[in-house]
Amino acid sequence: MNSRRLTMENAQTEESAETAASEPKQESSHPAAAAKPAGGGGYAIAKAEAKCRVCGRAIAVGEKLMAALRETPAALERLDVCAGCWNGFDKTGLLGYWQTTMHPPTAKKNVFVDDEVLCELFERLGQAVDPAKVNFRFVLGLILMRKRRIVYESTRHEGEKEIWSVRFKGREELLDLLNPRLDEQQVGEVSLQLGEILNGDL
Repeated sequence: MNSRRLTMENAQTEESAETAASEPKQESSHPAAAAKPAGGGGYAIAKAEAKCRVCGRAIAVGEKLMAALRETPAALERLDVCAGCWNGFDKTGLLGYWQTTMHPPTAKKNVFVDDEVLCELFERLGQAVDPAKVNFRFVLGLILMRKRRIVYESTRHEGEKEIWSVRFKGREELLDLLNPRLDEQQVGEVSLQLGEILNGDL
């Protein structure tokens, strides 16, 4: 398999503040410069509040909680739920969830999010056609490649679309990843939005 390096400046997730993303190589031109992006802007974000979504109680700094992602017609929404309410919380339609700790607003955020949450989110967005969601999934795919959770296999073209065939490490099933040909600034913007969702930006 050929390999190519794509620099992804300003890409940030909770787990890492590094700015380089590995990406497969092929004999075509640089994907970010090949054509105009499929759509500008990123996912609309409904930010989490520092209180439990179920009981409304303020979540204290240092308190453990469960954070969840849910897609609404208007935005990708983060929901924070206290430990006491989590078992009875309706988890229908959640894109993923993880345990975290409430940090003070001024603290540097470095909350661990399990890779499985990111992989599940990537899979659930597989049928997305909205440009913002396509951009979001593409950047998430780059992050998972850098984390060696996704493996690039090949590229095909359908009209003007460039589609990568990828698979999760340890699996044989191939998944499509549409390359929206984002420039470096757009990749950075979407990456920061991903970090904002996972961190809660409280």
